[in-house]
Amino acid sequence: MTSDPAIKAVCLLSGGLDSSLALKIVRDQGIEVIAVHCKGPFGGCTEVRDSAAAAVAEALGARLIVVALEGDYLDIVKSPKFGYGSNVNPCIDCHIFFLRQAAAVMEREGASFVVTGEVLGQRPMSQRLDTLRKIEKASGLAGLILRPLSARLLEPSIPEVKGWVNRDAMLAISGRSRKDQLRLARELGVGGFSAPAGGCLLTDPQFAVRVRDLLARDGLTVDSAALLRLGRHLRLPRGAKLIVGRNEAENLELARRARAGDWVLTTEDCPGPTAILTGPGAGGDLDLAASIVARYSDGKLRDRVAVRVVCDGEDRLVAAAPLDAESVGKLML
Repeated sequence: MTSDPAIKAVCLLSGGLDSSLALKIVRDQGIEVIAVHCKGPFGGCTEVRDSAAAAVAEALGARLIVVALEGDYLDIVKSPKFGYGSNVNPCIDCHIFFLRQAAAVMEREGASFVVTGEVLGQRPMSQRLDTLRKIEKASGLAGLILRPLSARLLEPSIPEVKGWVNRDAMLAISGRSRKDQLRLARELGVGGFSAPAGGCLLTDPQFAVRVRDLLARDGLTVDSAALLRLGRHLRLPRGAKLIVGRNEAENLELARRARAGDWVLTTEDCPGPTAILTGPGAGGDLDLAASIVARYSDGKLRDRVAVRVVCDGEDRLVAAAPLDAESVGKLML
């Protein structure tokens, strides 16, 4: 076990179970670890994972650096070199991208290697032995990635060969079960991590429908990607998209995210959702959008609901007949 204060490591910390354990194992080797948390639009339960990453880093004495995933990251989602998984999940390209972010921090901070919570065989696309090698080479970190949870099933990394870490203290976990990790977390006193569930939304079939629709129609941007997680999404006949809030928090967030040229719809005479109507053809589908908003309001059994529609200073009131459930369903993404 090293005690050389010059040896530092960078750990990719999602805030989940595996990366939290990886960080703990390396910290217990007496190594200073800098945690890097990649914050993007498609992580499951993003707010939970963000706060968990911060809590784990603090509890384990690691400085936390948050990297925002924006334009460059969206480019690989649009056109991944190594293709998609079962939905729109470019897992191999994503792992390479994350490791390159860690490599940049490693160079900037004068660290010596990168730590990940990857487990051999846990992910069918990105955590097979052949893909781990491919990812490592493409990231420019060949030999410098330590995977403490599966290290003894893999070729020794440079940190192990050079004695920066004790290979005998590494583990030999493989497969999709988390039983060994949960047991280890109890033994090591590691807590605060987010539940081992949720994962990347790009692997979710229903969410993937929204992403594919956006890629085909409006284009994937930082703003449009942020909206994918909010509300109910409907594609209207003239091509516009309607996003309808499902609760008060989403209503407030949709109103905040409305851009120039977007129509914002709210109910006037009864409680109801906030909605954004955006994209080409929005003006032509305004009455239909108002009827959908009326459908999701407390006035859905009325003949008419007053819906206020506002866009770039234009403000009007529409008496909208709530649309029937079957018609709404046909428009839903």
